[in-house]
Order: sequence, then C-alpha cells, then structure tokens
Amino acid sequence: MWKLVAFTVVLVQLAYLVATFRIQNPAEKPGDKLLFAHVLFRHGNRTPTASYPTDPWKDISSWPNDWGQLTNVGKRTHLHLGRWMRERYHNLISDRYSPNDIYVQSTEYDRVLMSALSNLAGLYPPKGDDIWDKKIDWQPIPVHQIPKSLDNIIASTRPCPKFDAELNKYMQGEVFQSYNKSLAPVYEYLSKNANMQIDSYLKLYDIYSTLDIEYESKGRLPEWTRKVYPEPLRNISATFFKLHTSTDALKRLKIGPLLKEMVNRFQQKINKTLQPNRSLWIYSGHDTSVVNLLNGLGMFKTHNPPFAACVMVELRSAADGKPFVSVYYRDSEAEPEAMSIPNCGTRCPLEKFGELYKHLIPDNWEKECEL
Repeated sequence: MWKLVAFTVVLVQLAYLVATFRIQNPAEKPGDKLLFAHVLFRHGNRTPTASYPTDPWKDISSWPNDWGQLTNVGKRTHLHLGRWMRERYHNLISDRYSPNDIYVQSTEYDRVLMSALSNLAGLYPPKGDDIWDKKIDWQPIPVHQIPKSLDNIIASTRPCPKFDAELNKYMQGEVFQSYNKSLAPVYEYLSKNANMQIDSYLKLYDIYSTLDIEYESKGRLPEWTRKVYPEPLRNISATFFKLHTSTDALKRLKIGPLLKEMVNRFQQKINKTLQPNRSLWIYSGHDTSVVNLLNGLGMFKTHNPPFAACVMVELRSAADGKPFVSVYYRDSEAEPEAMSIPNCGTRCPLEKFGELYKHLIPDNWEKECEL
C-alpha cells in the first residue's frame, strides 16, 4: 500500500515538473497570444533515390513503391505530426477546414505532396457534417504545389545564375577546398567498394542517404560499410548541408524569398491587412528546405534533419500587446526546442526580427539572380 502511495507521489511530482517546465519555456509567458504560424517540414520516410553497383538492394523489386517514394512508415510519421500540430494550433484554426484559416504549399515531388496529404489527415480528421464516408476517417484538403522551374521558396529549384556563380566562387575558396581535399580517403574508399566514381559532395550525400534508409528498412548493410557508416559519413553529410547557405550572398538568394514572405505576412497580420486573414501557413519540403531556413536564420546545429523534421516560425503578442517572433525546431516526437534568434533571444520583437534579417531579403529576386 505504502509503495503505491509513494509511486503516486512520484507521478504527481513528475507531472508538476513537466507543467512547470512548460510554463517556464523561455519563449512563452502567461498572457501571450499566438497570432500566426509558419510551419516548414521535411517529407516523411522514403525509399532510396539512388543506388550503387555493389548494392545488395539495387534491384527495384526491393522497393515496390519505386525509387524516392513515400513509405507507409512515412505516411504514419506525418499523420502523427499532423495530430500533434492539431493540439499545438487548435486555437489558430477551427476543427473544420476553411481556406480562410490555412494554406498548404508543397514542392513538386510525389513524396512531398503525399506527406502534406498525410499530415492533413491528422490535422483535419472529419467530424460531423464533414464525414462523407463512414468507412474512411479522412477528408480531402487542398495542397498547392509549386512547379520545380518556378520554386524559389521551398525547394529552391528555380534557376538563379547569380546563385550558381556565388556557389562556384565559394567552392573554389580555401575553406571548401581544404575540407573537400581532406575527404580524399573517404571518396577513394567509397569509390572502390561501391564500384562507382564518388568524387563530389552530392554523390557522397546520395550514398549516405541510401545506406541510412537501407539500414533502417532492411536491418543490415554490406560488411565494408562498417568503416564509413554511420560515421564519418553522417557528419560529412551534415556538414555539407550548410554549403548552399554558407555566405550572406548565398543566403539572400537561397532563403531570401521565403524570409520575405514570412516577414511580410507577420506585418500584414499585425496591420490587419492579411487577405484572407489566415493564421497557419504550411510549407511541405525537404531536408535541404529545413537546413536552408535554419542556417539562413543562423540557428542550424550541424546534423542531418530526420524525416518529418519541422521548423515553426511563430508570431505572438505579449501581455502588453507588443508582437514578437519565436522559432521552434522539432526533430523528434519530443517537445520542440525554442531556438535562440541571434542577437535577439527566443522572444524577438517583430520589428527587430525584420531588421536583423533585412540584409538577407532581396528587393527583386529575379533581378538579383541575373549575372
């Protein structure tokens, strides 16, 4: 009996500590009101996008969904994220879908579109009159895609000659060249054992990603991979993720258009000029999308964003009515981390937030992309 009482007391204390931790979250205080949220996430678990000659799983029969496609695990991962977002943003959006509440934007990739749809199944389970078939606990919610040739917001696949020139300039510099040359033994080892030439960071990322997915889904890898997987490939891959946002010039062209959208919507929300007056904007993208945003904001901690990694850029008003911006990062099923905005903290006044990143926001992106 006494053991039961003692156990109960421990549970109560733990509950109190959890509640206290949430209340003392440095980014949130009593009296705050959430006004608007931008959410950018990576797609869910997928099959490999590439293989290599000595790959035991190189035959398409190993991947019935085809290459680079969302798996059932990936669908469930985003379903669960959508349910979590429903709890987080229940005060921003109604239980019933309305185009005046939310807008969902995706890149033009099957796995990304399917992730958005899976996420929305968790965010908007049909209730009442929205139940259109009792056998299906789902309702269609629109997802708007950007063609690859026009996407300078999420996937950044829209051509930008100036960006290409700036990237080439950086890659010819001492910092990149020195690091890349230090990887010569890794390139050589991979090329020999994979029986293909691996001599660039893109090929290295491809093989790391393939090994990572195969280990997760098949449970075993060729013996030779023990010397490179998970390390040093994991760290090398994570380091290369920062390449496209290594300088302010690259950041401005790569992530500037997205930052511009976010800052403008925040200001319109405060000025009551946002039309429609939505409260939630979702971007469905890639691991590169997550890294580009975090590194562009100066918050990226070197790692490989997992499937369904999620960045939340949120606008709140404090008890005194003053608006501020907070950025959260969720890379697992745990509570998201409140990120510290450089030179501003976890509660950055909206006006200062705009000033801090003004140098990264292009006036005319198309014009600046010209050589």
